[in-house]
Amino acid sequence: MNLPLNVESKSDMLASPVVELRQYTLKPGRRETLIGIFDNHLIEGQETAGMTIIGQFRDLDRPDMFVWLRGFDGMEARKNALTAFYDGPVWTAWRDAANATMIDSDDVLLLKPAWPGAGLDLSGSLRLPQADLEKPCAGSDLQAIVVIRIHHLQPGLEARFANDFQTAALPVLAAFGASPLAAFVTEHAENSFPRLPVRASENVFISITGFASADAHARHEAALAASPEWQVFEQSVQSRMAKPTETLRLSPTSQSLLGR
Repeated sequence: MNLPLNVESKSDMLASPVVELRQYTLKPGRRETLIGIFDNHLIEGQETAGMTIIGQFRDLDRPDMFVWLRGFDGMEARKNALTAFYDGPVWTAWRDAANATMIDSDDVLLLKPAWPGAGLDLSGSLRLPQADLEKPCAGSDLQAIVVIRIHHLQPGLEARFANDFQTAALPVLAAFGASPLAAFVTEHAENSFPRLPVRASENVFISITGFASADAHARHEAALAASPEWQVFEQSVQSRMAKPTETLRLSPTSQSLLGR
């Protein structure tokens, strides 16, 4: 799965074998404050410490949610990178201001690619220069969005679901003009940085897809709902679900690698 990003320059960022999906509940009206801190002050320090900040987003359906993804070269590399950053000068300088915007930051899923090649390929991508920072347009029907679907599965069924998604769902999605940018399942390895909790008991399959706009996504969902092939797939996996699937419609910030 290649990642078609709209970028201006080239870099050599490779897919991360360990990824965190982080969903933060913020105090009312504080999301733009956190995005300003994050995009302007926290990205470089994290990447210098050895992680990749894959993408950060406004949730279009939850105005007080900030969603982001970061990647690591492995579990030991994750421990080292997080230690370096959270014990380092950048987080020390901005910790209080960032934390002041948050109600909860513990909704974290630890993930790995669902099959070889299913991770996010960021090769050839680079953030826009700071001079090109956005004029916020959250909620615009014309802005590209990223859609993350979190399938909550019964224990032990991630591999089976991933196989069925790859063989049965991907062809249907492609027929309607969409192809996931990546697919992940839960990484069940022990949390290598326990200072930051993760939802260790979860069993999930996650797909990440890009759309040109919220309207394009709505049209795609309507086409799927009318597709007999898609209905067969949905019915075939229903018994494996532990709870309903979550759909996150996300608008990338100006400094997000993913979705710009």
